[in-house]
Parts: sequence; C-alpha cells; structure tokens
Amino acid sequence: MKQNLKTPGRTAANRSVEISILAGGLSSRIGRNKALLRLGRRTLLEHVRTSARDSGWPHRVIRRDLVPGCGPMGGVYTALTTSDADAVLFLSCDMPFVSSALMKALISRLRPRMKALFIKENGRVGFPFLLRQTALPVVERQLARGQFSLQKLARVLRAQTICLPPGQTHELFNINTPADWEMARERWLSGQGRKAGDVCCAQPLS
Repeated sequence: MKQNLKTPGRTAANRSVEISILAGGLSSRIGRNKALLRLGRRTLLEHVRTSARDSGWPHRVIRRDLVPGCGPMGGVYTALTTSDADAVLFLSCDMPFVSSALMKALISRLRPRMKALFIKENGRVGFPFLLRQTALPVVERQLARGQFSLQKLARVLRAQTICLPPGQTHELFNINTPADWEMARERWLSGQGRKAGDVCCAQPLS
C-alpha cells in the first residue's frame, strides 16, 4: 500500500523511536571513506547527523557492524540488536540532502501494526526507512540465508511504502561513485540542499 507524504497522517502511536545512521560500509566504489568527504564546512556524515539532531529524536552512528560484509543489512542488524527503542529510523551516511522534516514526516506515519515503512522511488525501496524491533527475527533469518538485499527484506516484511512528491525527491540522493560525488558537488554549489549558514564550497575527490 502506497502513501504520499502530502497526505496528513496521525501521530505515531508509539513514540519510542531512535535514528541510526549507518556508516560501516567499505566505500569501495568511490575509493575512500565517503562519510568524510566534505560539502561546505561539514562532512557527509556531519550533514546527516545535523539533520537527525534537528529532528528532535535521539540518534547515533553505527560505525562497525556486528556482522560485517553484509552491506546495509549488517548495520540494520547491529542497530536493532543494540537499541532499546521500539522502532529505528535508518539513514545512510552518504545522503547529505536528507532533511529533518522528511524524518519527522516518515516517523509520523508509522502505525502500531506496521513492522516496516520504506521510502519508495522508481519502483525500489531504500533509505530512509523505519523498522520496528519486531522485525529483528526476520532480519536475522535473512542474514542466515545470505539474503542481504533491502528489497527482499521489505518484501518479506510486507512493508508499507511512501512515495515523495517530486519537489522532495532530491533528498534521497546518495553517493556511491565518483560520478555521484561530482553530481552532489554540483547540486551543492548551485544551492540545492544547502541550509542557512552553510558555506558554498565542496571538496574534490583528487
């Protein structure tokens, strides 16, 4: 079932939510630790942390996965296993344009019977997404089976999905390759995604 963030929703029944920023990846396609790349005065990770902090929800960074080599699923497992929150909102450290407003909107649409709520774009789910603690056994089974895909996890959980309005989809942009980084720098230098007080400069890869 798809929802749209333009549609008002009820406040989440359970307010025990934590934000986990996954930063344990190898950054192999970009050739260096992308969390430390700088847009303006902040690294990519600092941009995401700032938005998480501005959301008002507790947040933390997952830098080392309990089960390494499993892509984002390793971070998902680590966050759920070590969290006391009823639900966890997952962010990737390479999404510098994601806003606190989007985080709040997603959390506000979590319903008591939902195990999972994902953003969906171009037919695929991805970050940011919400999982309840009740999803942990499913995550464990997927890891045991060698199924590391977020797409498959969402299907197994029968996740609800949300589509963003066109003016908001730029917030989902993430950086995996040198080409992605150049595009992010161009967006940053053009002013897209910058907030008041941000400096208009971006670090080149070389």
